Amino acid sequence: MLLPAIPRRCAALLPARSSRCFGSLADRLQRPGARVHAFVSRSRDPYVNLSIEHYLLQKSAHDSVVLFLYANRPCIVVGRNQNPWLEVNLGLLRGGAVELVRRRSGGGAVFHDEGNLNWSVISPPAAFTRDKHAEMVVRALRRLGIERARVNERHDIVLDQGERAAAVAADDTHRTPFTTDAAAGPRPLKVSGSAYKLVRGRALHHGTCLLSSPNLAIIPQYLRSPAKPYIKGFGVESVSSPVSNIGIAHEPFVSAVHDEFSAMYGVPSVGPAAIELGDEQLQLPELRQGCDEMKTLDWTYLQTPKFTFSVPAQDQVPDAAPSARPAGLPPSTNVILSVHGGAIHEASVTLGLTSRASTAAQSVLHGLKLHEIGDWRPLLQEISGKNDAHVNIVADWLGKTLPSPQSQ
Repeated sequence: MLLPAIPRRCAALLPARSSRCFGSLADRLQRPGARVHAFVSRSRDPYVNLSIEHYLLQKSAHDSVVLFLYANRPCIVVGRNQNPWLEVNLGLLRGGAVELVRRRSGGGAVFHDEGNLNWSVISPPAAFTRDKHAEMVVRALRRLGIERARVNERHDIVLDQGERAAAVAADDTHRTPFTTDAAAGPRPLKVSGSAYKLVRGRALHHGTCLLSSPNLAIIPQYLRSPAKPYIKGFGVESVSSPVSNIGIAHEPFVSAVHDEFSAMYGVPSVGPAAIELGDEQLQLPELRQGCDEMKTLDWTYLQTPKFTFSVPAQDQVPDAAPSARPAGLPPSTNVILSVHGGAIHEASVTLGLTSRASTAAQSVLHGLKLHEIGDWRPLLQEISGKNDAHVNIVADWLGKTLPSPQSQ
């Protein structure tokens, strides 16, 4: 379990000890003289943990620093400015074992599970850099004997795969004895990516750390969208990298990160243990409201930056399939959907030689929320005035390429 030592005086008061022992979470965060805070979550609910994180960002004193560590049940977390149809194979989510969550910060899409621990640091903006807290995590990993860990030029944490070479300064968190030039040796394996958010008076920097994920082999399947070759958008695209588990347990990692955080911000080595938080924090009205908002399909899908879905593909994506037109679709098929805020803004559909389809598409599809289209057949039948094999083939393909959670 992901639990640090519990203060003895509070051990009998679980699960409500955070309120009964320490007063409200807001009071603790605003307490005069309390400049450094560390919390660990017992919850595995991604909505709860991301809402706690957001609450800590909003309520912590502007001169304080906060560490929050948590792990989630299996889910895919996309960035605030990302397109789920572009980033995720949404059809694989229909079984319900893996959830789709949109966080409030930027960055790329990440697969979370119990073997992928999340670290989050909230600090004054003046104390924030993209590398500072990633370097903190690297020091924690090296404390645990992971000497190949370093921060790369993208601010990710990687494990070098080269042979041991020249000695490197022990405090250099950007090189290891195993670092090689990009063209000279094996590519490093990514174990931690991060994202950040700057608001007035506060900076949030959070990242993942692949400790022992049992899902490592299937992560690429979930993060490969069948719609990618046909989407041209304006959001933030994820950058794929080869990944690896580190192969360490949660408890020592939590302890090492907490120790490095405490040392960085001047807390004595015998300082207080991290405080546990959990689902009981939903008793806080603001936190509950934020959690409920994140669970809505409107938050997940209607926050999507505008994009265009085109068949044939208008612009080929470098790592996409080579054909601009998907196999199996009749050659006279042309579909263009301009999507703003997750809803269809403009549409053009041509099925065969009829001109009616092209003119009718706008009136039929305009304003529809893309994630609410569970069956394209009746829409294409209305657009084309037909119910034939061509309509059914295109409808089936659109349903698989742009799947709806409504049809789960």
